[in-house]
Amino acid sequence: MARRQTGAPRILPTFIQRWLPRRLRRPPEIPSALWNTTLAQHPFLAALDPHEQQRLRQLCQHFLLEKEFHGANGLTITDAMALTIAAQACLPLLHMGGVAQAPTNDPLPALDWYGDFVGIVVQPGAAVAQREVTDGMGVVHRYREVLAGEAMDRGPLMLSWEDVAHAGSAAEHGSNVVIHEFVHKIDMHGMRTGDTPDGAPPLAKGFLGSDSAAQAREHWRRTMQAAYNRFRESLTLAERFGGEPPWLDDYAAKDPAEFFAVTCEAYFVNRERFALEFPELIPLYDGFFRPRT
Repeated sequence: MARRQTGAPRILPTFIQRWLPRRLRRPPEIPSALWNTTLAQHPFLAALDPHEQQRLRQLCQHFLLEKEFHGANGLTITDAMALTIAAQACLPLLHMGGVAQAPTNDPLPALDWYGDFVGIVVQPGAAVAQREVTDGMGVVHRYREVLAGEAMDRGPLMLSWEDVAHAGSAAEHGSNVVIHEFVHKIDMHGMRTGDTPDGAPPLAKGFLGSDSAAQAREHWRRTMQAAYNRFRESLTLAERFGGEPPWLDDYAAKDPAEFFAVTCEAYFVNRERFALEFPELIPLYDGFFRPRT
């Protein structure tokens, strides 16, 4: 079922199928037992209605045909692991259209949001990355950063299997590393070389009644900035004055792009709590991720 770095493909013309239009492809069926197990292990997937689950399954079958999984540091990628990642990666696409955001009942064009890469590298645990930044005075600072995942513009995506494997229990806290990294890919879509994600994905004219794409983007930025500022204020109160810590991971305070990714984790895996914490973001995210529901 999964495309891997070693071993024969389950269907012979895998290479040929990748070059066919999606409507002509015949990806391998996901075995029912494996599919049902994956749903049962993730409450936020099991809660989908039957139509949504079938739609998600179709997306996953094509996703698994299009992407290549690479296990790092001796990790062997099984079909169950690949499907676990695919199901969570495809969840944000469930009700979206293609990148042109034209109305359609076909779920497959939504996979174009992930069209800038093929490889998914899965580490056994967190990875340590060497970082280098230059401050305003021109001083270079080098440090190490521990990563559960990383998405690179026009490049592969990295995930820690240790974190992916705990997605079912992590949902209580609004956490999901797969959704986080794949939302970064959505945020990066259409960026120019050298740009960085900013927490404002491409929006089309008509988004939430807007008269232009520029108006849609301005509404998005204004709404997100207010929520981001409020989150940072609550984090400051907790750190400096012993206030109640925010529900979400404080990594959301790093910058608007991380705020978007972290809040999307919670939106998809624990919508009820998310709606209590960020009621102003529900219409915004529903308008983008669920435009036809």
